[in-house]
Amino acid sequence: MRDMNPPGPRATLLFYCQHSLGIGHLTRSFALACALRERFRVVFLNGGRLPDGITVPDGVECIDLPPLGMDDGHTVVSRDAGLDVHAARAERRLLIDLAVATVKPALLLVELFPFGRKKFADEILPMIRAARRQGAKVACSLRDILVDARPDQQHHDDRARWLVDRYFDAVIVHSDPAFARLEDSFRPSKPMRTPVWHSGFVVPQRAAAPTVMRCEHLLVSAGGGIVGDALFRAAIDAQRITQRPMRIVGGPFLPEAHWRSLQAQAAPLPGVTLLRHVSDLAAEMRGARASISQCGYNTALDLIVSEVPALVVPYGTVTENEQQQRAQRLAALGAVLCCDDSPPLDGHALAGAIARLLHFKPQPAALALDGAERTAELLVRLAASRMHEEPACAS
Repeated sequence: MRDMNPPGPRATLLFYCQHSLGIGHLTRSFALACALRERFRVVFLNGGRLPDGITVPDGVECIDLPPLGMDDGHTVVSRDAGLDVHAARAERRLLIDLAVATVKPALLLVELFPFGRKKFADEILPMIRAARRQGAKVACSLRDILVDARPDQQHHDDRARWLVDRYFDAVIVHSDPAFARLEDSFRPSKPMRTPVWHSGFVVPQRAAAPTVMRCEHLLVSAGGGIVGDALFRAAIDAQRITQRPMRIVGGPFLPEAHWRSLQAQAAPLPGVTLLRHVSDLAAEMRGARASISQCGYNTALDLIVSEVPALVVPYGTVTENEQQQRAQRLAALGAVLCCDDSPPLDGHALAGAIARLLHFKPQPAALALDGAERTAELLVRLAASRMHEEPACAS
């Protein structure tokens, strides 16, 4: 637990974030926390491992729960070598219960649940019930596009709709509604009664970008890196063919064995530079001739703000299609090139795509990027509505 002294009389907002596979959810949540700290006392419940290079924003109080995450098979795993999953879950419940009782939030902001994080429901639902018994308003913080290819998708959507209507006062979708709306990827059998607000996209606060000359290297990245190995191996093989200088950002969650393998592959190639992680991927993109990346939420926004010619290779599985949908929408706007996933990506296919990329000029994407500020305004209104109501009760 860090910095638990309240800074003043502002209403308290408790923000629960469980990042599990990559860093996108955490990056967006920290960007939101930076905007919210101007209006609220923000207490952040951090459920995952805090990666190297990412720090808690100043002015945000952070409670680090025993870190849990997901492996690439979507099994919950402990990120603390001293605790198994069962022990971590028990300790997390105690810390969450204590946080709700101690900080007495006026607002509880829950990232993704119940549209995801089903495997964490045993700690999230008691937290929501306890906060509501104290009179808190509850809102969901949601990305632009949801996975909608689960085998039990209709049941999943119906369950999420029921939970939202029972426990939540608002859903805030961090998207420009002209780009993607909640109903595009969420289709319950019955309409949801809870208000849905589209805030615009959430972009981290940055200092004014200096003017930089683009170099000749290609920048290759895969978000946090946990599922980036296939892209990196294809990029190395493509570099052998194209001889283009290449800079590869592994990401803080790229497994150590994959990082060592990548180092061995790149060692005989003088045109390849490896970086374990960077603090500002958009800044790296601004200095590159072109970018090759996956298409997670934050990476996509980095591509937009950096205006770099970009080839996206969306991560996907039989049940994970969120990145593919985002990539297709951005490609339709002329903002990126999207790599066809058939045939499977390899060095030769990527080398051919690079040839097209070097002649590609991205079109500016007119997207609302003020989602952090708009979210803060919406939550101020939600908090104000609480003052005129009796405390809610929930079983």
